[in-house]
Amino acid sequence: MAGDLMPAAIQSPVWSEFPTPLGRLVAIGSPSGISRLGFSDDDPVAAVEDETGLRIPRDAAALRDLREQVQAYFEGTLRSFSVAPDLGAIEGFARQVLEQARRVPFGSVATYGELAARAGSPRAGRAAGSAMRRNPVQLLVPCHRVVPADGSIGGYSGREDRKAFLLDHEAAALGQDAGLPGSAGRGR
Repeated sequence: MAGDLMPAAIQSPVWSEFPTPLGRLVAIGSPSGISRLGFSDDDPVAAVEDETGLRIPRDAAALRDLREQVQAYFEGTLRSFSVAPDLGAIEGFARQVLEQARRVPFGSVATYGELAARAGSPRAGRAAGSAMRRNPVQLLVPCHRVVPADGSIGGYSGREDRKAFLLDHEAAALGQDAGLPGSAGRGR
């Protein structure tokens, strides 16, 4: 998207981790952008090495802008990330779905079918859901804002509690009720 900040200080892939209210967030950055951003319940070094097959050095300073934006997001003061995701390894329809998911505004939701239609394939809601499940850069591509058409909360990398938290967090930052099953406004 226009206005994305490229991690200029990064010359080769590096990783870091950030504490959040939902646990450890692990990031991998490169000169092309952030290629992985996701919650890890496992050892972050092992997760990075397993994912990449490489030994990538840890460099918190190189990912400082991302860390500051993640912190501001969880403080409720950041509505849109400006750090660029690196979606270069994703092609075709899945890439279009991820690009459309990036456009879902803070505090809003879209359905898998809506994303599929915006990506050019109105009958491919399941394929849109599959693209969301493989999203390599959670929060930068806010897959937590994508829900099933039946109004349920849907999945989130096996952690629906994280998805509910993120939706509730955004609604609270806007002074709203998330209005989804399992959200704070529904008597959870």
